[in-house]
Amino acid sequence: MTHAQRVVQPTATIEQRVAAVEAALHARGLKPAEFIDEQRHQIEEQWVPQNGARVVARAWTDAAFRQRLFTNGRDAVAELGISMPRHHRHLVVLENTPTIHNVICCTLCSCTAFTVIGLPPDWYKDLEYRARVVRESRTVLREMGLDLPPEVEIRVWDTTADTRYMVLPERPAGTEGFSEEQLAALVSKDAMIGVARL
Repeated sequence: MTHAQRVVQPTATIEQRVAAVEAALHARGLKPAEFIDEQRHQIEEQWVPQNGARVVARAWTDAAFRQRLFTNGRDAVAELGISMPRHHRHLVVLENTPTIHNVICCTLCSCTAFTVIGLPPDWYKDLEYRARVVRESRTVLREMGLDLPPEVEIRVWDTTADTRYMVLPERPAGTEGFSEEQLAALVSKDAMIGVARL
């Protein structure tokens, strides 16, 4: 009795696989290079934390907008020309106060309201952050440089398939009379995630 010979096919290189996908798209009349350029433009020019900074500055200076932001975040950011993907059905804005500090995460992957606060930083995608911030949030925040007093309650919010979160940081003292542009310049992506205070 003879044993059948096992034939091992070589695995295609990344370059070969990319070329095959591009060829298949071209054969169907699609233009992958144009799509990639458009996506790169969106990521680099439109999905930036400055969008969220504008939202925060407006909320700090316009009480009516602030209320609309809490009622329906998605509609409120649209007022500033910021769109969200269809599957981001809800944008929930979480207000930090002197006694409550909010922090967001995505325990399953790395979801954020990327069109508002920008793409997630590498540490946000890391399994360590995603797992630990839920269980030991005060320790994780301290390790990241934010040492909150024990009387401050920390609330951790985990994104879902259709809900994205954004933290509204407290307005820094001494900024009365600042323009929206000046206020927006103070806002960081980390503050809108909740791992920093301004």
